[in-house]
Formats: sequence, C-alpha cells, structure tokens
Amino acid sequence: MTRPFRIGQIVPSSNTTMETEIPAMLRAREAVLPERFTFHSSRMRMKKVTKEELAAMDADSDRCAAELADARVDVLGYACLVAIMSMGKGYHCESEKRLTEVTAREGGAAPVVTSAGALVHGLRTLQARRIAMIAPYVRPLTDMVADYLEHEGFEVADRIALEIPDNLEVGRRDPLALAEIYKSLKLDGVDALVLSSCVQMPSLAAVPRVESECGLPVISASICTTFQMLQKLGLRTYAPGAGVLLSGKY
Repeated sequence: MTRPFRIGQIVPSSNTTMETEIPAMLRAREAVLPERFTFHSSRMRMKKVTKEELAAMDADSDRCAAELADARVDVLGYACLVAIMSMGKGYHCESEKRLTEVTAREGGAAPVVTSAGALVHGLRTLQARRIAMIAPYVRPLTDMVADYLEHEGFEVADRIALEIPDNLEVGRRDPLALAEIYKSLKLDGVDALVLSSCVQMPSLAAVPRVESECGLPVISASICTTFQMLQKLGLRTYAPGAGVLLSGKY
C-alpha cells in the first residue's frame, strides 16, 4: 500500500470549519476511490474578522508554511479567503508563490493553494462570468471580496452580507440555513452561485440541495480549495456530495 497523501492546512486560530469540511470531502472520496489522506494544520492567531487582525494574521503565514514543510506535506491550503483578499487585488498569486518558496527553503517543497485563489480558479473552471455570492462578513468586507472577484474578471450580480464579525460565531452556523438564505439572491442570468465565500462558514451539507433547487453550479471556498488541492496532487477531482465542481466532470 502506498502512503497516504498529507494535506497541510494554514488555518486561522478561530477557524473550525476547514478542518472538518475538507476532511469530510476527502473521506467521502476514500469510500469510492483508492487514495488515502491525512490532515495536518498550523494556526495563525485571529479572533475577529477585521482588516487589522487579518493583516497581522497573514504576516504569520510564512511560519505556518515552514512548520508544515517539516511534516513533509504534499500540498498546503491557506484557509482564509478574506485575509488574502484584504491584502490587495491579485495578492493570492503573491502569497502562493512566497509560501511555496518557504516550503522549498525548509526542505519540504510543496505546492500552495490559497482559498482565495482556489475560488477564482474554480469559477474559471466552471467558465462562470456572472455570479452571486453569500458571505458572513460585515458589508465593507463583503464588498471588498466582490471587488476582488470583479478585478479577476467576474461580474458579481448580487451578494448577501450576513454581518457577523466574530469568527467563532461564523463557524457555529447551521449550514442548512443557507438553503433558505440563498433564495433572497437575484439569480437571473447568473452562471454560478458561491454559497459560502468564506472557508469558516459551513455550507457543505447545503450544496447538493441548493444546486438541485436552483439549477446552477453551486460552489464554496472550501469546495474550490479541495478541487485545486486534488489537481495539484494529480488526482481525480471527485468527491461525492460536494456539487458539480467535484463531480469528476472537471
């Protein structure tokens, strides 16, 4: 038996969702495909989703990448979309390059996926142009995420900001609440729905239901991160129950 793939995650200290949703998708995949996975995290301090805390947290990401390189992980996921986007348009490219260089310098070279870059990549994979999104953030941060995505070439036709600054509170939300919240979005002419543009807001359980109801591709930041991680590992991009992006079609 070959050894499992080691999945590294750079995680905000108050994030409780990426270490549940990404393993859930890959464990479901293990039930039908031969590859096996283990999960390894390093944490950056962050309690409140404010621009100041996000900037301070991002400065700690190099340390996390170095720690995960010590574990010789096969791929790293930077699990805070809004932290990356708050650092300026296009910053996901800079972050991924720098953190990949950190892993190489530490003798454990591994590709790095940011959830921000993965969301952009996932939307491009779906060939989406006009999108709608739900975010747990306060309105200014939600608008910043929309502006970042528009800079990447997407039109954000509609958005919902749930106005929750406490990151722990975001992680405690019922994912199925999104199955009702999304109905307030204007979806006419929309190519894809981002059910959770935040890797801390649980959404996985709602994705198949919402996708079936609205007839659109439905994604989340964590689904896109898993998709791109599998690509970086050279594996089939399939996980049951995680929507069309992880259906194996792409």
